[in-house]
Amino acid sequence: MGISIANIDHVVLNVQDMDRALSFYRDVLGCNVEREVESIGLVQMRAGACMIDLVPADRKVSGPNMDHFCVRVEPWDEAAVRAHLEKHSVAVDQAGLRYGAEGEGPSIYITDPDGNTVELKGPAV
Repeated sequence: MGISIANIDHVVLNVQDMDRALSFYRDVLGCNVEREVESIGLVQMRAGACMIDLVPADRKVSGPNMDHFCVRVEPWDEAAVRAHLEKHSVAVDQAGLRYGAEGEGPSIYITDPDGNTVELKGPAV
């Protein structure tokens, strides 16, 4: 029997400024704080069916940050997504069609306050 991955469960990001990171993931991407572990400074945020965990960089458990992670945006309205990002002064780094879990579809790359690349993904076309 092999391993069968159903979806992304969570990602853990090392962040320099917890308040700034919380503001980005809450206000820009719409995640909610679900759980906090004060003893290690961990904040777990709900991102749809997945979690984004934030850990203070001075308490990080592994390497730097990561290359990027991707979250599926539903419903996908690229103009509305871009307007929302602009309202929060978040620049679009790259946009185009990219292959993901559902197939080839639109995506936008942005950068969070700690330099982590976040891919916002629409449905397969």
